[in-house]
Amino acid sequence: MQPQTVLGFDYGTKSIGVAIGQAITASATPLLSIKAVDGIPNWGDIEKLLKEWQPDLVVVGLPLNMDGTEQEMTQRARKFANRINGRFGVKIATQDERLTTADAKARLFELGGFKALTKGQVDAVSAVLIIESYFENQF
Repeated sequence: MQPQTVLGFDYGTKSIGVAIGQAITASATPLLSIKAVDGIPNWGDIEKLLKEWQPDLVVVGLPLNMDGTEQEMTQRARKFANRINGRFGVKIATQDERLTTADAKARLFELGGFKALTKGQVDAVSAVLIIESYFENQF
């Protein structure tokens, strides 16, 4: 069965963008960004989000090189996804996130110019794009 509610994460070492998506509309909404210290979030923040939104699936963006090869951040994002699965027993998927940050900046700029481009908003909109590209790949 298709997941209905998807929580998406744009993993970073200092900030992790979060968005919520619905399979019915194949769309997502930015929520917030969680601070991280060297890639490690406050796991209590993640737990609160999971309890609040009760997602059927968590999608974590995988930062790949432009040629599709993996890099250190790819491994760290995968580890983050596995920790969510291990700690909270939530089903996880990973999604290629090449170009999502550039797309997020372009989308925010269209909506509100440069003043819309705070780091937290860019990360949350990147999480939206990760969810939306996950949905596109399902159909």
